[in-house]
Amino acid sequence: MAKRVFIIHGWDGYPEEGWFPWLKMELEKSGFEVFVPQMPKPEEPRIYNWVPALTQIVGQADGETYFVGHSMGCQTIVRYLETLPTGVKIGGAVFVSGFFKELTNIGDDEEIGEDEALEVADHWLKSPLDWDKAKSHLDKSVAIFSDNDPYVPTSNYDDFKDKLKSEIIIEHAKGHFSGSEGVTELPVALESIFKLA
Repeated sequence: MAKRVFIIHGWDGYPEEGWFPWLKMELEKSGFEVFVPQMPKPEEPRIYNWVPALTQIVGQADGETYFVGHSMGCQTIVRYLETLPTGVKIGGAVFVSGFFKELTNIGDDEEIGEDEALEVADHWLKSPLDWDKAKSHLDKSVAIFSDNDPYVPTSNYDDFKDKLKSEIIIEHAKGHFSGSEGVTELPVALESIFKLA
């Protein structure tokens, strides 16, 4: 059976955004089966919509199942792991611009009002999470951050390092790793998957 990779976009994201198509193509060249699902109502993401959607998309997770998350996609993956049955282990995860502690500059986006944006952020930042349970399904992970991310401050690094035991990689001047910032390829994510697999 082929190794499967699920690439999970973030808030207001979509499968064709930024570096997702490039990563999908590169992984498929190496024999991976790759899925980049559209998550429900991306403009107002909710844990109770996203986690069940991911559960349905993945089906049976196992040691040949890998995840790549961007921003809120990272939260979604960890919260999904928390729901897995005891004893299930996945192959690994790559987290890009993930956060659990805080977000900055929320509400700067013209498309969504500040109150609404803060309400969405609070929903994800303040919902409890059983770190030990999530970690029990994940032996290996890599967390990638940018040193000038406008939304994800450095305070978020510790959760990945201490609670998930992720390898931390800091990229220079990649912003929030968004297509709108011109990030259309992300070799460090590809190398990280190869390392885990």
